[in-house]
Amino acid sequence: MKFEAILFDCDGVLVDSEPITNGVLRELLAESGWTLSPEECMRVFVGKAVRDERVLIETNTGRPLTEAWMAEFYTRRNRELQARLVAIAGAHEAVAAAHAHAGQGIACASGADRFKVEMQLAQVGLMPWFDGRIFSGQEMPRSKPAPDVYLAAAAQLGAAGAHCLVIEDTTTGVAAGVAAGATVWAYCPTPGQGPALRQAGASRLFGHMAEVAAMLAAE
Repeated sequence: MKFEAILFDCDGVLVDSEPITNGVLRELLAESGWTLSPEECMRVFVGKAVRDERVLIETNTGRPLTEAWMAEFYTRRNRELQARLVAIAGAHEAVAAAHAHAGQGIACASGADRFKVEMQLAQVGLMPWFDGRIFSGQEMPRSKPAPDVYLAAAAQLGAAGAHCLVIEDTTTGVAAGVAAGATVWAYCPTPGQGPALRQAGASRLFGHMAEVAAMLAAE
């Protein structure tokens, strides 16, 4: 099947940002009275917008999630990302292969805020592939696992959901792609995550982003 559009998640798919972002979040939560291990923090928050977890955070810290707290999170997060962020190995090859397959029918559709997505893509040299085709779930009526961000990306590219390929790495994102009617391939560098990604609806799993080129060639 030749896909009319190929839609990439950003965090954990194109850029290795999740350990950095979650490290900052874990520090701030600990300062607010909620101590989590690195593994617990990743399990609870990866693939989700911090704001969407307001009730959970307020319940466990006993404090309101204020705009000042969020501003501090963004400031620390951006500082650490600018200092330490790198691309996921094979991401450049995957994006080039997607462009060869679908031409201008590629986009980045993330649950993160637009500033973060654009900053990260620019930092690792991927922005030229996606400039003008970046979509933030935080600008949609609903973020992932709702399909809104993927439906918006597909609509702008003139593709029906059923003719799109979504590349994701979390169950939340996979569910969003499936809900949009797309075929979803899941990047799964840790085999233990495979069953959950399959259950969420991923049709294929792969362990290295560079594999995307061969997978697309076989379609």
